[in-house]
Amino acid sequence: MTEHRYTVEVQPDFLARQSKAKPVQAIAELIWNGLDADAARVDVQLNYGELGLSKIIVRDNGDGIPYDDAPHLFTRLGGSWKKPGGQTKTKKRMLHGYEGRGRFKVFALGRVADWRVAYRTNTGELRAYDITMLEDNIREVRISDEEAVEAGSTGVEIEISELHHEYRSLDPENAVQELSEIFALYLKDYRDISILYEGRQVDPAIAIANTHIAHLNDIDEESAVHPVELEIIEWQNVTTRGLYLCTEQGFPLSKVTTRFHIGEFHFSAYLKSPFITKLHGEAQLDLAEMNPFLNGCIEEAQQTIKAYFRERAAKRARTVVETWKAQNVYPYVGEAKSSLENAERKVFDILAVTASDYMPDFESAPPKKKEFDLRMLRTAIEKSPEDLQIIMSEVLGLPKRKQEELAGLLREASLSSIISAAKIVADRLKFLTGLEQVLFDPDMKARLKERSQLHKIIEDNTWLFGEEYNLSVSDKGLTAVLQKHRKILGDDIVIDKPVRHISQQRGIVDLMLSRALRRHRADELEHLIVELKRPKIKIGHEEITQVEKYAISVANDERFHTVSGVKWTFWAISDDIDQYAAYRMDDRGVISSKDNISVGIKTWAQIIEENKARLQFFQEKLEHQVDDDTALKHLQDKYHKFLSGVVSDGDDRREPEPESDQEGVTAED
Repeated sequence: MTEHRYTVEVQPDFLARQSKAKPVQAIAELIWNGLDADAARVDVQLNYGELGLSKIIVRDNGDGIPYDDAPHLFTRLGGSWKKPGGQTKTKKRMLHGYEGRGRFKVFALGRVADWRVAYRTNTGELRAYDITMLEDNIREVRISDEEAVEAGSTGVEIEISELHHEYRSLDPENAVQELSEIFALYLKDYRDISILYEGRQVDPAIAIANTHIAHLNDIDEESAVHPVELEIIEWQNVTTRGLYLCTEQGFPLSKVTTRFHIGEFHFSAYLKSPFITKLHGEAQLDLAEMNPFLNGCIEEAQQTIKAYFRERAAKRARTVVETWKAQNVYPYVGEAKSSLENAERKVFDILAVTASDYMPDFESAPPKKKEFDLRMLRTAIEKSPEDLQIIMSEVLGLPKRKQEELAGLLREASLSSIISAAKIVADRLKFLTGLEQVLFDPDMKARLKERSQLHKIIEDNTWLFGEEYNLSVSDKGLTAVLQKHRKILGDDIVIDKPVRHISQQRGIVDLMLSRALRRHRADELEHLIVELKRPKIKIGHEEITQVEKYAISVANDERFHTVSGVKWTFWAISDDIDQYAAYRMDDRGVISSKDNISVGIKTWAQIIEENKARLQFFQEKLEHQVDDDTALKHLQDKYHKFLSGVVSDGDDRREPEPESDQEGVTAED
């Protein structure tokens, strides 16, 4: 039989790129070719030899390829009779490919590809011929003479040999599910088509649990507006979750690599738009992350998928939760009293139901054990994903993969963000109300010590002075302040001797807080030095002089001025001020300001009111109310070791222990 040789009219490196694909995707391309030729059945067969997988055969009963068309179809990319949005010649089904690239995917599997083609001529005569291509000479196509065939049917049989690998991913247990995902939308429309893989039917219908269609925002280019549709198919089988980029007809062209924390749901999502078809035609779909239109569309699809499965999880959870309520093991009592608590319960229900599926013998556990486990989960949700992971691991014994999945679900759930924010706001409101009582109650403030009690509580709550501040130094000398200043700026400050207080001793700074004034600028910083005073002490001449000495000490030491743009602010804080302090300060509380150094006074009443005003909006929106007893208990529970002897039960009042209120200076060692 004579063999004719033709040259593919593109460069080898371009062809090499077309031949790249994952094994199952390469086989899918060959199946698509058969379906585009109006095949009613496509069979995939794996042949094994002594050394393992030796051949892959894909056989269809389509119309085949007329002999005269073969040289053109195999030697040119583009210009195919298949046009975007076109139909097959006989059965008028939607066409998948239209540029002729799919056939080169055979070389993702092996070195040698042989096609046996059978077709009928215009006169009805059955004829056949062979086509051979080699990966080593990818630009050459060999086509034999055609011959008449006495009996048989039309179609194409592709045999791929000299395989590159063993391809465990082609095992039917894995491949059938992946092919179901790829052909799900197509087979849903054309129920008369049969795809068999090693004798197993690829039938998405029997594996589909649910479907959902969502219309997303159009992609609005200057030249055209492209509609976008997202179809979600939920599978009964375990599968790799994925988002496929598809033509408007639903043909998958590419798969987006992304992770979804959605519990135990298994799905495939199909993003369909003519814009995706356009990018594919321009060979730009592989660069999807660089296209802002498609990027925005993918992000919207991801959020839609998460929202859909959160709602699915909530519906599933409601049934299980009703059972827990009937067993009296549910950790919430009665109806939710606010929208916040309702949101918290919704997140809990989703996570608890999902976690219970993986908790050993949870359903058969005694009620007390169930009640304890669920209460621990509730506690974790109220705190943080990190606490949740510890409890899931050490208490509930969940597998590590499930721990990470549930913790990720909690991080991504918008409701959990509300709950986390509400917990912070609620704790801060309790703290402020409790602090207010400790500072202004005559008996308690008389017993409160500066360094061992008030100082320790405040250094743990630097948000009182602004969210952006971070604690740099606590209860250290000015030399430690200079060392922290150098560390923050990364400057080559030489510290070969201690910083001298102007009194020739070293000053002890209560708190040094630091914040960046402008992002991306290392030298735009503000250091806030806070001098705390016992509530019973009014700020007057002595206290102002102490703070001013700190400021003068910084101003006099040139090592604090090696970097420009750094501001130094010094505050003295107590419950009240005397007439001298009132005379010295302006309406902003500033006593003096020179160059980059300022000195001022603040009262605890001002600081507490400023913070309450900052939290007022959240207090109203989150429907949280704080009473004095709850607030004081919160403060006492959290800072018990620092409030010993300050907050008493009943009338058990003790005389305060003496504590020096002299300026915090010591002799230099």
